Amino acid sequence: MNKTVNINLAGTFFHIDEDAFGKLSRYLDAIKKSLSDPQGGDEILRDIEARIAELFSEKLESSSHVITLKEVDAVIKVMGQPEDYMVDEEIFEDTPSTAKTRKSTSHKQLFRDIDNKFISGVSSGLAHYVGIDAIWIRLSWVLLTLLTSGIFIVIYILFWILVPAAESTSDKLKMTGEPINISNIEKKFKEGYDTVADKVKSVDYDKYGERVKSGTTGFFDALGSILLTILKIFVKFIGVILIIISLSTLIGLIVGLFTFGSIDLWGHGEVMDYIALVDTTNAPIWLISLLVLLAVGIPFFVLFILGLKLLIDNLKSIGTPAKIILLAVWFLSIIGLGILGIRQATEQAYNGEFVEETALSIHTGDTLRLAMVANKHYEYNVRRSGGVEIKYDENDEKIIYSNDVRLIIRSTRDSIGKIVVEKTAEGKSLLEAKKRAEAINYNFSANNNSVLLDGYFLTNIDNKYRNQEVQVIMYLPVGTILYAEENTYSFHRNSSHHRDILNNGQEFHYIRILENKTECLDCPVNETEDWEGDSYNEDWEDELESEWNDDGDAHNIIINEDGIKINVADEKDTLKIKIGN
Repeated sequence: MNKTVNINLAGTFFHIDEDAFGKLSRYLDAIKKSLSDPQGGDEILRDIEARIAELFSEKLESSSHVITLKEVDAVIKVMGQPEDYMVDEEIFEDTPSTAKTRKSTSHKQLFRDIDNKFISGVSSGLAHYVGIDAIWIRLSWVLLTLLTSGIFIVIYILFWILVPAAESTSDKLKMTGEPINISNIEKKFKEGYDTVADKVKSVDYDKYGERVKSGTTGFFDALGSILLTILKIFVKFIGVILIIISLSTLIGLIVGLFTFGSIDLWGHGEVMDYIALVDTTNAPIWLISLLVLLAVGIPFFVLFILGLKLLIDNLKSIGTPAKIILLAVWFLSIIGLGILGIRQATEQAYNGEFVEETALSIHTGDTLRLAMVANKHYEYNVRRSGGVEIKYDENDEKIIYSNDVRLIIRSTRDSIGKIVVEKTAEGKSLLEAKKRAEAINYNFSANNNSVLLDGYFLTNIDNKYRNQEVQVIMYLPVGTILYAEENTYSFHRNSSHHRDILNNGQEFHYIRILENKTECLDCPVNETEDWEGDSYNEDWEDELESEWNDDGDAHNIIINEDGIKINVADEKDTLKIKIGN
């Protein structure tokens, strides 16, 4: 059993066992003693500790894990032993000894080089990344900005905002692709220190004063700070929005689906009957609710975590194992819903039809009265509204009730009429769909030149709801007089492709059946009807007006309470007036 201690390494807390802590302490002490120049030693040691903390964070799976000798040895292998390097002035000579240096093999990362910046260090950072001189990058920015009418200025600003600056020694080594070890950290620090010292010694204070007065550097720094502040505020705002949306959705999903999923635990009531009516998967309600919760809730949970990370800078990750588990659970829930969806869809893959044809004892010249009727046991009024309901029949047995009945009137050249009842339903096979359509119970009665159509149909609840519909087509001989009751209005509100010749609004009127059209015998005459009783044709009016006014003369007819006045410009003109019914 080993003791563990808590340490603060470069601002990050770690749990480390006692043996590993001892080895790490001895390692840091050895590094401190190996530094060639005491001046700046504390800064170098802080950079080394920051790099070690970064390596520890990469190797630990979660913040609760304890650092052992294994992790310490792995970090020391990356950083190197102090005695492996000659950390003195020799490493800064123009021709370093090949025995004392290591070849740079680290992967480069993109940073802004603020030590060699002209505006923000974007160009010099890109130069380090691609391995060319910064002057060519700067010239490329200017050329591309001119060729694109300023678009690359926006791209530059985006680089300025999104690419981090190389502030620490580790960042600068990553930028140049050098290994981040003890030797390079001290070397980079001493290079920066010597550069600053040289600048301080050789500075022209008068020119420096003029530069400060010009404020060029300060302006760009201030502009960068403003842009970064605006971006941070915008990011925080996006984080708040993501948290509100995701949290509200998660709470709504949990409450709604928990309530819905526990329905089957309360017993088989009316709600369960309607669910069973449309559900073909036979899966438990709680399972469907759980799958929906996981499939929809996990992405919103990820958005919630993302919003927290945008809002809280130092928020710790939920860990790789948790991410893998969430992804696997989400993927399985999607597969489960997909399987249930396929099972549901296959039950409605085919559309079956069952047709019944009955002769109607109506001949040319006869008058037929047509009405829809309701069964007072189920519904008092008769009106088409679609959908289904579960009702009880005379024997108190559950049945499916629907008033999804469509009425179509068409003309025929036969001497006798007929009624065609088309029943349709869906199923997982054509045979099953046809049987389900045949099981629809629909009736009508015809006697004494009167036809009474049921405004509803019934079917056994075991057939379930599979989009059952009834379409009643009445074929009437040309010349038949039809009187449709007002309650037929909602049942024959059909589009043109149904070829229904009975128009809405012709109820309560005597209608003569013509060839593919009707003629109203007792409708009031108005300007919206043409000479043969068809709809008013605006093209006819345009043609007539053009014919009358082509020569610029004033031909007109005025009909008012004073009588009829006809104006003809020329006595030789002929004016034809046709008066219809």
